[in-house]
Amino acid sequence: MLDANVLGLADKSALVVGGGSGIGRATCQLLARAGAKVIVGDLDPSAAGAVADGLSEQGASAAAVAGNVMVEKEAIDLVNSAADLHGQLDVLINIVGMAGWVKLLDMDAAAWELDLQRNLNQHLYVSRAAARRMIDQGSGGSMSLVASVSGIYGAANHGAYGAAKAGLMALARTMAIEWGEHGIRVNTVAPDMIDTPRVVAARERSGVPDSPDFMRHSRLVIERRGVPDDIAGALVFLVSELSAFMTGQALVVDGGRQVKPLVDAPSMPSLPSR
Repeated sequence: MLDANVLGLADKSALVVGGGSGIGRATCQLLARAGAKVIVGDLDPSAAGAVADGLSEQGASAAAVAGNVMVEKEAIDLVNSAADLHGQLDVLINIVGMAGWVKLLDMDAAAWELDLQRNLNQHLYVSRAAARRMIDQGSGGSMSLVASVSGIYGAANHGAYGAAKAGLMALARTMAIEWGEHGIRVNTVAPDMIDTPRVVAARERSGVPDSPDFMRHSRLVIERRGVPDDIAGALVFLVSELSAFMTGQALVVDGGRQVKPLVDAPSMPSLPSR
């Protein structure tokens, strides 16, 4: 039998924090295609409104909320405003994050604290506010949060970011344990570098090559750069019914970078089986 609601997201109230551009925008669009009631949350009210308006024009249920989630009170207010729109909050996806690039020996305390605030602390503020609403409504929910492969292996020149993302993956595991009894699942997605508009602009300014030959010699098994839709798909999968038996997991989406060696192994001679 065909099931148009195979993801189980139709009519679910879904908040995307950082939904105004890039991965967040792609995630909002995918949720809308799955039939969710999308609430676009962003620091920039005009960006959130533009995404919500675009979805509404396509016939989706969409609204916008705004606030600075690095401030705990604003994070709580944003989540509560989103939940109040439909009297329910079923899904939280949090995209927010940004790396500062500086060597550890050159990093001052303010730069360290800023990276922790925007890549770790705000996830606690947002997720805890969402969990409280999900617990109060008694129907559980699901969360997927954007981490990074920088939290899995070393993060040269952006050490605070890597430490924060490693902390986020650990935090999500604890959230999964503590909130599981309330029917709340919490997972993370760990992307490699993704071609968001901000990343593309930075690469163009720095003159990083973008030729097919360069891509062939990169460590990506899939010989193209990642795009926002690649991460949106993973995030939406983790809040859908297709992942109903997954919680506390970190899903790596890196084009195969981790499985490809730095240098291709030399051909080995044929050896006897024993």
